Order: sequence, then structure tokens, then C-alpha cells
Amino acid sequence: MEFPECPVCLQTYDGESIVPRVLSCGHSACGTCLENLPQRFPETIRCPACNVLVKFPSQGASALPKNIDLLRLCPEPNAGELVSKKSVKRSINQTHEFFPRLWSDEFYRAWKHWVLPHDAVSIERCDGVDGVEKLLLGRICPVSDSSFPITVGEDRTVSLVRIVSLPCSNNDCLFKFSYTSMVLKCLNELKDEEKNELGLILRAGFVNGGRVCRTFGLWGNLEDGFLYLVCERRNDNLLEMINNWIKKLDFRNKVCLNKDDLLSFAVIATELCDAIIAMHSLRLSTGFLSLSCFSLGVFGSVCVDINGVLVMGRTVCETVIEAVSSGSKLHMKELGMLTSNLIKKEAFVPPEVLLKLLNKEDVGLECSTTLCSVGNKCDIWSLVLVLLSLLLGKDCFEETLGSVEESHSDCSAFYGSWVEKVSSCLDTKFGLGYASLKQTLCRSLDFDPENRPHVVELLRCCRELIVSSELDALASLKLGVNESGSESGDHCLVLGDLIRLPDKLIETHRDDMDQITEEKTTKKFVDGISVGMVKSRDMLGHRDSVTGLVIGGDYLFSSSYDKTVQAWSLQDFSHVHTFIGHEHRIMDLVYIDEEQPLCVSADIGGGIYVWSVALPLKQDPLKKWYEEKDWRYDGIHALAYSSNGYLYTGGGDKLVKEWSLKDGTLSGSMHGHKSVVSALVASNGVLYSGSWDGAIRLWSLANRSQLAVLGEESSGSLGSVLRLAAKMNILVATHENGSIKVWRNDVFMKTMKLHDGAIFATSMLGKQLVTGGRDKAVNVQELFDNELEIDCRHLGSIPTNSTITALLCWEDKLYVGYADRCIKVYYYGK
Repeated sequence: MEFPECPVCLQTYDGESIVPRVLSCGHSACGTCLENLPQRFPETIRCPACNVLVKFPSQGASALPKNIDLLRLCPEPNAGELVSKKSVKRSINQTHEFFPRLWSDEFYRAWKHWVLPHDAVSIERCDGVDGVEKLLLGRICPVSDSSFPITVGEDRTVSLVRIVSLPCSNNDCLFKFSYTSMVLKCLNELKDEEKNELGLILRAGFVNGGRVCRTFGLWGNLEDGFLYLVCERRNDNLLEMINNWIKKLDFRNKVCLNKDDLLSFAVIATELCDAIIAMHSLRLSTGFLSLSCFSLGVFGSVCVDINGVLVMGRTVCETVIEAVSSGSKLHMKELGMLTSNLIKKEAFVPPEVLLKLLNKEDVGLECSTTLCSVGNKCDIWSLVLVLLSLLLGKDCFEETLGSVEESHSDCSAFYGSWVEKVSSCLDTKFGLGYASLKQTLCRSLDFDPENRPHVVELLRCCRELIVSSELDALASLKLGVNESGSESGDHCLVLGDLIRLPDKLIETHRDDMDQITEEKTTKKFVDGISVGMVKSRDMLGHRDSVTGLVIGGDYLFSSSYDKTVQAWSLQDFSHVHTFIGHEHRIMDLVYIDEEQPLCVSADIGGGIYVWSVALPLKQDPLKKWYEEKDWRYDGIHALAYSSNGYLYTGGGDKLVKEWSLKDGTLSGSMHGHKSVVSALVASNGVLYSGSWDGAIRLWSLANRSQLAVLGEESSGSLGSVLRLAAKMNILVATHENGSIKVWRNDVFMKTMKLHDGAIFATSMLGKQLVTGGRDKAVNVQELFDNELEIDCRHLGSIPTNSTITALLCWEDKLYVGYADRCIKVYYYGK
């Protein structure tokens, strides 16, 4: 036999030290546990069994009655039996979510900080030549929001590179995703590999030490429908600066370089090496290089421009695809032409990366060498060619490629013959000296990546031209750091997914939309929202503003200022019946799902009408009664029903009243509000009442006693409370200034501005909140909460042509009542 135990400490009641005490809600717990429960408000606790807020005597638990029935089932004190403890089974409250979960909580927390506000970036001009994809240039405005990882204190010049298309940004959709929702939904639809690569790039620009261009985040351009990566870009043009430097020195035309020429060369080479080493330390490699991949940093140092890398990388891939589109095999002649075309576009691609790109296109290549693995040593091959192009010019590379014998059938021999000719040119330029530098440059061009030196070795050679190795205290340190790293985790950008993402994703998005359009319209409303396919239908019958919507049985019931209650079919949305009898404007209605289902409505004149919804529907009320009123009284404004069998009204007399539904008699009144009681909701054994005085009062449904007052301290700042919504432990109040206030477990959490004007209607399903009001927009929010805070995620909105006065979410459909007499139902459809 299992003996009764305390639901908190799981100790068996014994009638002496562990005594069951009965709370007003009917549940019991031991007195010791009740004493230790937190008291959010004076003389109140939450029942550990049902979570209802109940009164707790100031004298302590000893003032509560004992549960005699439980004590009778307790074991005798001398029984000496060990009582096994049973596991506590908690019922899981499964709440249906009306709107789709576009992303997980973990994804939201990881990416929300990278989304820049829509008004933070403006496009100024485009940079691009010869049909190459253009790099957008713009400005970023000051962003000082603490939710963003990077604070921008002044306008900055930025570069923007297209990442992926934004979803559901067309103007034909009824449901308009919010800007943040579009960006996060776009990111969530990426593959894991694509998200990982993008996250790696963003973090690299955040903790770069000044050698990788600073990343500000992601920005969605609603005009062209694309998401962009935003990076800082200096106004100074590195390529133009270097070209001016080359023209000034004019050592391309010199047969042999002097010491001053090599010193100038070493300075720029050191800067480029430092930038590449910094990028490698972040586990990134480019896979190719050109001067457009670099820019000037904040203090004039050279840094890797990630956006420049992505744009040039797409040019590289386009060139490779163009070269192999005509045939299934690529011979050495075509390989030489491909390499020459890349050099003409100032893109230096190492052989192992080029072979990987060709292999990705499933094109055969006549070469005897197996494809090499790609690591960060691919960048020293490209870096050396960038440096040599400054000394020799890119025309020299094209000439040497043209002179390579076409009889080579092996890639290694083909590249080896070309590198020999480049080395011969170096011998002429450097003369008899600088053997160490020439050897390092030639080793860097080796076909096999394993035979190439690390970038730091090239850096050391260049530094020796500036300062002697004996005085260079950082040389050994830099070399040690580089050699200790592993290339196994490096990510090569040109082989990554972001290079090919935009065109690919646009095509996929269109295919998905076409497939959905061909399907029958039997899907849920959530599916329609996720792909931007929502349909609406008008339900016309009222002659004045709609004031309330409830679902009962097979009907939708609506009330209106036209003094009628209408019943609508839930199957085809047709009008079924009209209830007539009210003499004044109807303000609110509720549905009562008891043994005899009822619909109750109340009007501004104090009339309470009870309608039978059993078939056949009748026009006259089942019963009716009126509140007493005087010259100050202006009727009933709010209705609520509790499972205890009582009906509650709030009105212009500042009172909350409890009525017996059986005979319509007044059971009692609750005093406390200082103005009209405008909103009522019953949840978890508590009646919440909101008023024009801005305060929310909590009343016990068991004895009508006041439990607590919420929002009284800030009632004047937000205006009147217009609507209340309560689900589980969350309470939401809407105000006439367009703001909402949120409480969790009756503890204030947050105030948020959702509308431009009063919020007249709200509906909450699970943690999804739908609001509407004077600004003629239906807004959809998701309440995300953790132990410390509650965050409101704006998913999107439905723009309308009239003020929203009533809202109801039910079975994948959204019902909206308007001030222009119309009721619209939104559902999945073409």
C-alpha cells in the first residue's frame, strides 16, 4: 500500500512532524513546506499542486485546517515499515501552436544578435568590372543597441556581398513577415554546413585583431529581396595605392632590383603575410588570392577583405564552370588557357584548389597526379603570385604559360615547367643576392602543398630585408605559433557553400513555391504562413462594429454594436442564425461548455442575456437579467466565466461582480478599481481584472478575496488596460498607447511597444500572441522566456483596411473582427 505524502518534499504524512494542511483550492501539503514557499505578495502563496494563487494566513501554516482524511490513511508511528517513495508524475501541458515555429530557441539565441536593423545600412554605389559580380558599397548608421555584439558609434563605409534570397518578400502575401523574421527564416533554411561557414566568417571578423576586415552582421535589403554580409571597408583603395607605388618605383621595367626596391617590396609583402597569418589563426583560408581580397584597416594596416574574397571567389567558380561546360574532359592546353584566364582576372588559384573545383563539376582531367588535399598552404602559393605580379606583372605569367610545351600530360609536370620559367625571371630580377628569399618564393610555388613553406617563413624572409634576424625578437615566436597549428580544421572559402549559394537558393525557393501551388488547399494555416500562402474570406452580416468572437460547438459566435449575436458555420463560414433581444450595444460575450452549452452576452445598458445553442437554435434568449444602475452607471464592459459555475462582469461602476448562472442572482461584488473595469479573464483559480485606471487586480475564485495588484505603480504611463490574456504562468495586458506588459508567475517581466495606437484585441495560444487595434494591423508575436527574461519575437503582420476590434485563433484559422462590420477568416489557400 502506498501511503499519502507531501507533493513537495515527498515525505509520508505522520500526523506529528509532517502534517497535511488544506489550502483554499482544496489541495494539501505539509505545513513545513508551505511555510517555506515564496510569497510574491503579502499573505499569498501558490499551491504546489495546481499553481493557483491562494491566501496564506499571517499566523503561518498552523492556522490552516488539517486534512483529517489523509491522516487516517497514514501508517501508525510504531509500524516501522519503510515507505517507498513514488515518482512524481507531472502532467505535460501540450499547447497547440497556431503559428509555425520558424526556428528553434537555440537557433534564435545564436543568430539574433547578428541581424542588423533594416534602417542601419544604406547602399551608395556598386564596384565591379567586366561583368564580374559587383561589390555593393554603402554606409552603416550608428547602432548602439546592447543586443548587438558590435557597437557602431559613427557612420562607417561598408561593403555588402549577397548571401541568399529572403523568403516571402513578395507583395501578394496577406501575411507579411517582419524584417527580423525574414532574415532568421532565411538563415534557418540554410544547410548546417552553410550556417557553420557563415558563423565562422562572422566570428572571424569580430575577433580579428585588425587583420581581417570587421564584420558588422547581416542585413536584409527588402528592395531586391536579398540578405547581405556587411563588412567594414576603408575609403582608401589598396589596389590603387599599390599601383601608384609600382608606377613610382617603376621596377617592373628594371632588369635588376636594387636594395631600396627590395626594401619597398619587403614592406608590402610583410603586410600581406601578416593579414594571411591572422586569417589562418581563425581556421580560415581563401583558396585563391588577388589584390581585391585585401583592403586597408583602421590604422592603415593591410587586412583581408572577406566580402572581396567572396565576390572574387564567385568569379573564379564562374570561370571554371565556363571552361568545362563544352566538354567532359580538360586537356593540358585547356588547363593552361583556364589558368591564363584566371590570371587575366587577377585571381591566382593554386593547382590543388583548381583541380578540386574541376572535380566538383564532375569533369574528367587527363593527369596522373591524384587530387591533393586543400589546407592553408594553398594561400602561400597564391600570395607569392600576388607579390610577384607586383614585381613582374601579370603579363609575364601569361607569357610564361603560353611558352609551356603543350605535350605535358601530367599536371605536376605542366605546373613544374611553368614555375621554372617564373623562377628564371626571378633570377634576373634579384641578381646574385637574396638567395634565401628566392628559394622561399620558388618553394612556395611547388605543385605539392606538402613541400611548400608556411606563410610565416615567407614573412621571416621579408622581415630580414627590413631588420636583421638578430634584432627581430618576434621571428621565432611567430614561427612557433604557426608550426603548432593543424590544418585539419581549416575551412577553404572558395570551396565552401557560400560561393554558390544565391543562385542555387533562388531556384530551390521557386521550385518549392510551384510545388505548393499545385497541391490541394488542405494544408494547415501554419504551412501557409511558412511559405507565404494565406487566403482570407469575408463573413458579412453585422451592421456595426464587431465586439467579440467565441467558438462553441460547431459555431463561431460574434457580437456587435448592432445589438445582435450572430452564429456562423465553421465548415463553410456561412451565416447560420441571428440572436435578437438586446436593447443596447453588446460589449462582450462568452461561451459556456457545460452539460447544456450556452452563449452569454452583455451590453452597455447592463443587460445579461443567456442563449441556448442547442438545436434548433432559437431567436429569443433562454434567460436574461439586468444589473442595477444609477445616473453614474454606463453598463457592462467585460465578461468572464469560470468552471466554478459563476459568471463575472466588469463595468462602469468600477466593480467586478459574481453572478450565479443558474438563477441570475448576484453572489457578491469585488471592490478596488478606481475606474471602469474593461477586461476580465479567469485562469488557474484566479480572476484577473483590468481597468481604465491602468491596474490589474487578482481575485480568488474561491472566496472573492483580493490576492494582489499588478501595474498600479506605472498605471499612468501606459494608459488604460484594454484587454487581458492569460495562459499557464504568463499574463499579458494591452494598453491604449499600443504597448503590452507581461508578467510571469505574477512577477513583472517586460513592457513592449507593439502597435501605433490602442490595442483593442488580443488572443494567445501557447506562447504565441496575436494583437490588433487602431493601426489596422494584426501583429503576431512569439513570447520566448527563460529563467532570467522574456523576449518578444515579432513574426509578422497582416495589414488591413479597418480597425481590429476582436481576434480569435482556433484550429489553424484566424478570425478577425473589424470596426467596419466585417469578420475575416484567414486560412491556408492559394
